[in-house]
Formats: sequence, C-alpha cells, structure tokens
Amino acid sequence: MLRMTIEVDAVFETRIELEKQIGLQLDMASLDDLLIPSTQSGDSEYDVDTVHRILVNFLQKIEEEGYGDDSGYESDGTTGPVNHAAVLKVGRLMDGYLAEIAPDPHLNLQKFMTFIELLPDYARVVDDGLYWAIDIYLKAHPSLTESECTELCKLIDCEKLSIDAANHASQNERLKSALLSNSTSYSHRIIPTSGAPSSPVWPGDNYASLRRENRELRLEIDRMRVRITELEKEKEVIKRGMRGENAKAIFRYISRGLLCTTTFGPGVGRKKEKTDGRNVQGGNEGRNRRRHRSTEKLSF
Repeated sequence: MLRMTIEVDAVFETRIELEKQIGLQLDMASLDDLLIPSTQSGDSEYDVDTVHRILVNFLQKIEEEGYGDDSGYESDGTTGPVNHAAVLKVGRLMDGYLAEIAPDPHLNLQKFMTFIELLPDYARVVDDGLYWAIDIYLKAHPSLTESECTELCKLIDCEKLSIDAANHASQNERLKSALLSNSTSYSHRIIPTSGAPSSPVWPGDNYASLRRENRELRLEIDRMRVRITELEKEKEVIKRGMRGENAKAIFRYISRGLLCTTTFGPGVGRKKEKTDGRNVQGGNEGRNRRRHRSTEKLSF
C-alpha cells in the first residue's frame, strides 16, 4: 500500500501515517518490503528516507515502552517489557537493507552513516552484517578518502565480530588498516595463518553477484509497474476521448442522412411525375390513332 501511495504521489500526511503503522510492525517486514525505488531523478536507487522514517517510528515505540541499552536485555538472554527477539530481527533486517543499498553509487556517505548510527547497539548481537554492508559500500565507492574510510569503520564494534569476520577483515585491504587504527583488541582476535596467504572467503562474496542481479530485477519490475500504471491512466484518457469522438461521428452520420433525404427526396418525386406524364401522353396518342383508323373504315 505504501508503494502505491508513493507511485500515485498521494498526500504526504497519508504517507506519514502509513509509515507509522509499518514502523509499529517493522519486525514482521521482509527485506523486499523495504526496497522501495526512489521516485526522484538523480537520487539514489532506493527511497532511503522513507525507510529511515519507518525505523524511527519503530525506535520511538521501543523508547515509549521503556526499552533501552541496559533496561530491557541482559547477557543471559532475558527480556524486558519489549520482545528482544523482535528488536534483534529488526537489527538483522536493517543490516540486510544496508547491504542492499550499499552498492548504489549515488548513496552519499553521510546518509549511509546516519542510517547505521540510528540503530542502537543492543539491536545487534554481532556486527558481521554491518561489517559486510560497510565492505560492500567501500568496494562500490573507491573514491572515498582514507579519513572517510576510517570514520565509517569506526561504526563497527570489533568486539562483536565473529572469528570468521575478523579473519576476513585481516586480509581485506579496504578495512584492515582502518579497523586496526580503531581497535587495539582487533589484532588479538585474528587467527594467524601459516604458509602463503589465501584469498579471504566471506559469505557475502559468494552471493554478491546474485544479490545484485536480484536487486536489478526488482528495480526493473517496479519500474514496469509504474509504467503500467501510467499506461492505464493514458488508456482511460484515450477512452474518454474516443467516446467524445464517437458521439460526434454518430451526430455527423445522422446529419448527413437527413441532408440526403432532404436533397434527393423531391427530385425522385418529380422524376416519377415526369414518367407518369409520358405514360399519359403515350396513352392519349394511342387512342387518337385508333379513332383515326376507325374513321377511315367508315368512309369506305
């Protein structure tokens, strides 16, 4: 429904109300639900601002129910007034969303970092998903300066990286130096490798191309939906125009028929009278000839 309101350019207040309702149930949403194409030309591929507002609504709900860094979740897994499983689900959902929008060349660094900082620390048990999203962003934006890369990598909590992610980062030239400068404990979590260094293996590398293809297909489908909506509108306009043209054509046809009746009707009558006149004259001449013959017989 939200996609439809955006496509038809509905009233902004209606969109805000829908975003609020979605935010209250964000833990039930899927990644595809959040991949809304941007309608602004020259902007990023996806409508990041809309998803940002939806996440804000979810976090406001969390705050209203008294959930925070230490009040709702303990290390033993107990939960407070809010279901922590729902919060963690939203955290994973947002990390997946960040990984999907990261390859967009038009997504500026500030907007990307603001979105990351919006999600609180207690929404992530591990930062592997965030690490993956940042790695994709750095790969897609090679023009970032070293200081910008360092600022972005500061958002990763190295203490919350799994061993696999830490080992991958140790061989990742895009993040290695930035992570080392940000965390002194990061180097202690790396398992030393023997022999020749091997290429880093990370689940994100295996599925990156497939995800990119799926993303492009989804965008193409959404564009086709928008185009179909536009064509349906044009079809209705053409229908209304054709109805008007048909009415005019029928009126012209009737008018032409009446004109033909008025023009040729009397002429046909006169022709008939003329023919009848010839018949009468011919009949009279025949009778006169018969009378003349009978007169000649009597004279003999």
